[in-house]
Order: sequence, then structure tokens, then C-alpha cells
Amino acid sequence: AFLGPPEVNISSCLNCINVTIKLPTSHLRRSEKQLSLIDIYQELDYDITLKTLDREHKRPREKTTEETFNTVIEELYPNRNYCVSVTVTASLNKHSIPSAWKCITTDSVAQQDYHTVAIAGAVCFSLVLAGALKCMHAGGYIHKKKSLPHTLV
Repeated sequence: AFLGPPEVNISSCLNCINVTIKLPTSHLRRSEKQLSLIDIYQELDYDITLKTLDREHKRPREKTTEETFNTVIEELYPNRNYCVSVTVTASLNKHSIPSAWKCITTDSVAQQDYHTVAIAGAVCFSLVLAGALKCMHAGGYIHKKKSLPHTLV
């Protein structure tokens, strides 16, 4: 029997990708209860392959004893597109189907700072504008309180 494909979801973080992996379901049952792969094998290996535009990199094999788990791929370049595929194998079963490729662009500092700067800029501009209008009003440039002399009416 083939293992897989696992269910993979990814989200980007600063210079990294957060990968959530859900093990594939097994088709074995014991007294009406569907067994998980952990029930059957106790421990599974998983391989993550990371693909960029110009190359593919297989990361070191890791082990899991959980049905759903997270791992973070760090030290990536910011603002770059990466694709991830995961393969699950067991010590007694090396036949596996890899997950479909999932792609994402890593965050960059500039992108995150840009939002902060844009919001801060808008707030500052509003305060300056409100202050300027207040001064003009106090100075009598807006809504003149004095009525015009009769000769001008």
C-alpha cells in the first residue's frame, strides 16, 4: 500500500515558511475504528522538498509521532517565491505519494514596514491638517466673525 499524499498548508513569515502537515489517512480498521498511520507505525519519517525558480533542495529527513504537526523552514530569502512538497514514509513502508506542490512568497521587512509607515503617515497628515485648519480658524481666515464694512456690501 502506498502512503500519501499528506495534506500540506503553508504560510509565509519573515525569511521563512511555516509548514503544517496532516498525515494521510489509512484504510485499515480495527473494530470499526479507522486507524491512523501513527496507530499502525508509531513513528513516521517525512521529507520536505523546497523548490525555487532555479533549483530543488531536499531537506534532511525528520520524524513525527503526531497526526498533524508544524515545522518552519528558516533562513530563506525575503520576497522570493518558494514551493514545498512533502513525502511521508514509514520504516516498513517506503512506497509513498508526495503532496502536491504548494507555493508562496516569503515576507520582506520592507513590506511589513511599509504598512506601518503608511498608517503612521496618514495619522500624522490628519493631525497636521486638523492643526492647520484650527490655526486658520482661530486666526480668522475661515468663517470671518467680523461682518464686512457697509461700504463693501
